[in-house]
Amino acid sequence: MRRLRIAVRLIALIAWLLLCIPAYILSRLVTRRRIVPRAFLAGVARIMGVRIETTGTLQPRAILLANHLSWLDIPIIAACTGSAFVGHDGIAQNKFLKWLAEMNDTVFIARHRRQTVTQQIEQVRIALDASHVLTLFPEGTTSDGKDLLPLKSSLLSAIDPAPKGVAVQPVFLDFGTAAPEIAWVGDELGLDNFFKVLGRPAPLPVTVHFLAPLTGESLAGRKTIAAATRHALESAMGR
Repeated sequence: MRRLRIAVRLIALIAWLLLCIPAYILSRLVTRRRIVPRAFLAGVARIMGVRIETTGTLQPRAILLANHLSWLDIPIIAACTGSAFVGHDGIAQNKFLKWLAEMNDTVFIARHRRQTVTQQIEQVRIALDASHVLTLFPEGTTSDGKDLLPLKSSLLSAIDPAPKGVAVQPVFLDFGTAAPEIAWVGDELGLDNFFKVLGRPAPLPVTVHFLAPLTGESLAGRKTIAAATRHALESAMGR
């Protein structure tokens, strides 16, 4: 049954991608709105058996700071927010992934080159103008879903300070008891995790908690943003 689920979902994902590519090209001829990427990512989540519920209120213009367990986090957040994403520049080394990511206005962060911060800030502003919502995973990598990894304030340089009129809003992705089954951690290869999730029985419930936006002194700098975000996420996790 696992092999059958993998085969069926893989065929469905490929078919959905082949359907969305020409739709994306045609849509770009008539509008700058990213209609197809959001629909594509929402479809990926649906094919994978994800069932999304939300709590809280998403701000109209927001930078979302979310915990990170799996590649599934991206289609889940995109499905309910239409968000663009901030990714590390390692993703850009894979031409196929870079191509897909750029369709959704992904901002690539050069984590070890501080001299690019000014350029990254401008990229963040452009992405926000296009989508109004931008998501960043401040852990910098995926966790096991049981605990938060240290939040890397260096990843927040591009949103320090946040653009005027844009909320900085923590988001908690809660996979419940299924978290260990989908988490991508340790030495597991990305392809191995992909097929592990692909073969998982459906459905996969997840709750996306939109937490209160940061305010006041919490926004004083990237380190205070990281500390306040950690506190908000840990509170949502019941820590």
